Amino acid sequence: MNHDRKDFRLIFLCLVFLILSSLAVNGQTAHPEYFTIESYYRVKWGYADEFIKLWKTNHYPLLKKAQEKGDVILIRVESPRFHSGEETRWDLRVTVVFKNVATAFDENLVVPYKKQLFPDPDALGRSEQHRFELLLAHWDVETEEKSL
Repeated sequence: MNHDRKDFRLIFLCLVFLILSSLAVNGQTAHPEYFTIESYYRVKWGYADEFIKLWKTNHYPLLKKAQEKGDVILIRVESPRFHSGEETRWDLRVTVVFKNVATAFDENLVVPYKKQLFPDPDALGRSEQHRFELLLAHWDVETEEKSL
């Protein structure tokens, strides 16, 4: 009985090692073809909460659908805890890890989900127009992990 437990532990540790080593390809990246984009949004003073609410309502569900399909691997949404200077200020950062670069730049990636999630395209258009009226600046940054 004691011998069986040692064998089980050894097999378990080997499996854990194999899984972790497969996730350690290229630093922390689980797959070498993954493509990461960070999107930063700077909003008019006093309107960050409204902008974020509109983003969660209109855009986040589309990304979640793409994640369910497997085209998006990770979605991380963050806002700063403290204020910074106006030239470096941002109100929302969205990090999206796509399964590959082609998927990241596919202009039609979320089109099928829009019809499914938003049956009234005019209402969605008005809501998105208002969200962009609150926006002062938006920029995207391609990122990659580095091994140290």
